Amino acid sequence: MPLYFQVATRLQQQIEAGDIPVGGRLENEVELADRLGVSRPTMRRAISYLVERGMLVRRRGVGTQVVHPKVRRPVELASLHDELAKEGRSPRSEVREFEVRPAPDQVAQTLGLPLGSDVLWIERLRFAGDEPLALMHNAVPVDLLRIRRADLEHRGLYAALRAAGHVPRTADQVVGARAATAGEARILHETRGAPLLTMTRTAWDAAGGAVAYGSHLYRAGRYSFELHLTS
Repeated sequence: MPLYFQVATRLQQQIEAGDIPVGGRLENEVELADRLGVSRPTMRRAISYLVERGMLVRRRGVGTQVVHPKVRRPVELASLHDELAKEGRSPRSEVREFEVRPAPDQVAQTLGLPLGSDVLWIERLRFAGDEPLALMHNAVPVDLLRIRRADLEHRGLYAALRAAGHVPRTADQVVGARAATAGEARILHETRGAPLLTMTRTAWDAAGGAVAYGSHLYRAGRYSFELHLTS
């Protein structure tokens, strides 16, 4: 994950835990950057990210203040498999990795797990018909799901979670874009440097327990995100 996003996530966790109360002011960018051991541009970008999300606000003569303890919108969650199936596009997956391993620190924190906790780590190449569409990485707490590798070749992860009684109800999702590496381009049948859409999502059940973390890459020429906005 980009360093600014890691810093923003750390600040968000402090806000949600009440360590930085609503109405409280952040230190200035220089002090924060020094305390967290990052550059000033990285710190500025992390703060800008939280401002864009509505958690912080900049006020002249006052500084940067916390305005909301958390931003998590209830959404109707569906997996890419479900979306493709609705469109009749014959989804299937090539399961490239399927193993229990220690979660990366950032993933463990996002899922609310102690550092070093094991997760079920899954890497899949998702096809629409015969065309590769997305490279998907997911982490699931090991005690939530009993599933075989073959089960995910023609079934979505969220369907498996629902069947196990862990229905995703809310999520935080971040969408971005970047250029494909040589390895990613080869897997997705793209050219090196081709534009890819990125999406990270953490999903929670109705009780507030984290059920899955995902970090996905989509071919920008084959996939788009559609948002419906109301005021």
